[in-house]
Amino acid sequence: MDDHQEPTHAPPLESPWQPPQYTVSPSRPPTLLATARLDPDPDFPHNFPRVARWCADGSSVLVHCENRSFQLFGTTSASSSTLQHTRTFALPAPVLDFAWYPAASVHNPAAYCFVASLRASYKIVDHRERHVAPHSLAFNLTADRLYCGFEDAIEIFDVHRPGEGERMRTTPARRSRDGLKGIISALAFSPSYESDFYAAGSLAPASATSDNIALFSEGSRDVVGFVGGAGLKFNPTKPHILYAAFRRHEAVYAWDLRGDASVPVAAFAKGPARDTPLTNQKTQFDIDASGRWLGVGDQGGEVEVFDLWGADGVGGEVRPVVSFRGHGDTIGSVGFHPLHAVLLSVSGSRHFDVDEDEDDEGDSSSSSSSSSGEEEGDGGDGDGGGRGKGVKRRKYRPQPFVKDASMKLWSFDGAGG
Repeated sequence: MDDHQEPTHAPPLESPWQPPQYTVSPSRPPTLLATARLDPDPDFPHNFPRVARWCADGSSVLVHCENRSFQLFGTTSASSSTLQHTRTFALPAPVLDFAWYPAASVHNPAAYCFVASLRASYKIVDHRERHVAPHSLAFNLTADRLYCGFEDAIEIFDVHRPGEGERMRTTPARRSRDGLKGIISALAFSPSYESDFYAAGSLAPASATSDNIALFSEGSRDVVGFVGGAGLKFNPTKPHILYAAFRRHEAVYAWDLRGDASVPVAAFAKGPARDTPLTNQKTQFDIDASGRWLGVGDQGGEVEVFDLWGADGVGGEVRPVVSFRGHGDTIGSVGFHPLHAVLLSVSGSRHFDVDEDEDDEGDSSSSSSSSSGEEEGDGGDGDGGGRGKGVKRRKYRPQPFVKDASMKLWSFDGAGG
């Protein structure tokens, strides 16, 4: 009997996952991969994307639209270089916030779902016995609880048990100066399993007597601390760093929660002041999976990318590594792809400052009232001078229009530019 045996070969070890590598340089601007448009709505011609978010594996993009709908787009290539509309979800009321299920993927039907503040099967009833919709939504790290923010409180639901949730007050009483007051408009969980805290941001402005960002412990549900000062994000690889953006602010701020959190450690300025006046529209930022790059858009259509690693220890104002013209309107959100060096940006906003129809027909004084949407006033019949000859009144209330309702994919893999 031959005791000699052929050596067995162990299966090759899978290489550890590496986050996508972004080439960000002023000398190498990103390459425009594709431009996509929303599926047209005949009843809402000036529709535009407000916020777009990748699902967990980047196989789909969910877009919150101005016309009270969600549009779902799928990626049609392995490198996610194109987007194709697949479905529209029409809603009966405005959407306040939405979130993908943390494991959502087109390849996993059981987890391929999302939650929206007015479509959830979990009800929130305020002190007046009214059903209210939350202004912010977030799943915890284990995806077994859904946190919903509304006025002076956070409602916590067990996702395995539809129905009523458990309410956690963020302030002892309405007239109290303590706690986190106002509408809870943003929620974010620390990505570290070693800690159980999360951040909540309020629409109430910060003052000398109250703060508008608080840290809570998920286990004890106690306040961990306050951050002086509305989107919130933790750094994926440095969970002690918290970032926040505020309405009508041209910067994203960072706090180091290991020390004095009353003062930001850095302010990522979006760029020099422009002629475009600041509005209350949210512009949501994003951080890539490596925790190095922060991307954000502004109301002038510029996309800016900051190096978070290079900002460590610098303090003060940090300037972008690269800034480029992405759109012709306000950029509502940007999102880094989870698997590829690709950035998604979406644009659009409501404009009332120019009557688009009048601008197109500005010299056509003889246009009929039916085509211009206006009719000439009654006059010139015994009123001593033709009252109303140059006066027009609107037949229809002016409708807002959008300058650039587009979605764009940008490659930062260094192959172009």
